[in-house]
Amino acid sequence: MKAPELLLPAGTLDKMRAAYDFGADAVYAGQPRYSLRARNNDFKLEELRIGIEEAHARGKKLFVASNILPHNSKIKTYMSDMEPVIEMKPDALIMADPGLIMMVRERWPHVPIHLSVQANTTNYMGVKFWQKMGVERIILSRELSLDEIAEIRQQCPDMELEVFVHGALCIAYSGRCLLSGYFNHRDPNQGTCTNACRWDYKVHDTQGDDAGDVKPQKIDFDFGKALEEANQNFSACGSQERHPLADKTYLIEEANRPGEMMPIIEDEHGTYIMNSKDLRAVEQVEKLVKIGVDSLKIEGRTKSLYYVARTAQTYRRAIDDAVAGRPFDYSLLAELEGLANRGYTPGFLERHQTQEHQNYLSGHSIAKQSQYVGDVMEVDADGWALIDVKNRFAVGDRVEIIHPSGNRTMELTAMTRNGESASVAPGNGVKVKIPGMAGMEKALLARLF
Repeated sequence: MKAPELLLPAGTLDKMRAAYDFGADAVYAGQPRYSLRARNNDFKLEELRIGIEEAHARGKKLFVASNILPHNSKIKTYMSDMEPVIEMKPDALIMADPGLIMMVRERWPHVPIHLSVQANTTNYMGVKFWQKMGVERIILSRELSLDEIAEIRQQCPDMELEVFVHGALCIAYSGRCLLSGYFNHRDPNQGTCTNACRWDYKVHDTQGDDAGDVKPQKIDFDFGKALEEANQNFSACGSQERHPLADKTYLIEEANRPGEMMPIIEDEHGTYIMNSKDLRAVEQVEKLVKIGVDSLKIEGRTKSLYYVARTAQTYRRAIDDAVAGRPFDYSLLAELEGLANRGYTPGFLERHQTQEHQNYLSGHSIAKQSQYVGDVMEVDADGWALIDVKNRFAVGDRVEIIHPSGNRTMELTAMTRNGESASVAPGNGVKVKIPGMAGMEKALLARLF
């Protein structure tokens, strides 16, 4: 079997380098103005130039995300702004808008174009259409199952296919969401999403008045009790009956907007503001390799360097094991649990998932089993490493050293800060030294629970 490309996000040059160090074949980065990551994005023109040069020097690839769905004002500046980018010779442009694709194809027909997931390609005829337009790779919609991906592969054997395997999932259809624009006037399709679907909302009951309007009435909500009652009511209903509360209007209140009540209605399909679990398809890597997918993609240009390193390392092992015919290593699941996550789901790749694959209870990231606590800045001749601290850790803690050559764990026996003995690294912004780190340059540190 052919090994698919492992494609990682790069929001900064340091994250790009970490991705390559820990096993990525390629990264994607984008200018803030024309990609869907305007926030937390360091890739201006000079950073793109450095990134592309370093990638090619290492025999790696860098794709430039240019997948905005532009309004007229950006159409007018796009070609002149992209000219210096094209001169840098990126390995491909990731694009979504057909008008921009047409413009690039006419002016720079030699530049490879990868069709963004934002274009929502869900069937093989769509793939064939874009192939006729000169697109070299299709990043398939997240809404596809493994069987549908396999059928597209069979129908389009000479087209490169890319599939997302890890990262945040939008509760809307492939990112076409209005919540952020509604609340903050920050358009997700212009790269400024505020992830409003993951805010902390409270539910309020309502009372109707004579005019047919609804007024808020605060209620106490017990999820366990509500679930039990819902199960009882469901079992009591006939197959054609509708629950009497199904048409009731509720109001939701976001934690940072007290008193601002927004109506929300639930129907037979569910509610429409909720918090999706994160995609984790490491168990499906073998199937995707057998299907013949060309690239496995990880989401997260705004995530930490630790996230980039950990996901690159884990999915690299999964790909190598699948290609070599080795059975799936279930310890890889634990590696990914160590990342901050909202719970995991294989998304739409595996059908017939239960309600457990949506997270209704928490809208914040929960770190399990381990926590990212620092970066190794340098290691001296005696094996003492200077650590740029990210989270609290202390002498006596069990820590995992995450390194491109392999990981190991140890108990922390000593620490110095500003040349004096210390017992605790209190948190972000502090630098300390720890022993036993010979040969561990470029390592990351995680505290084990």
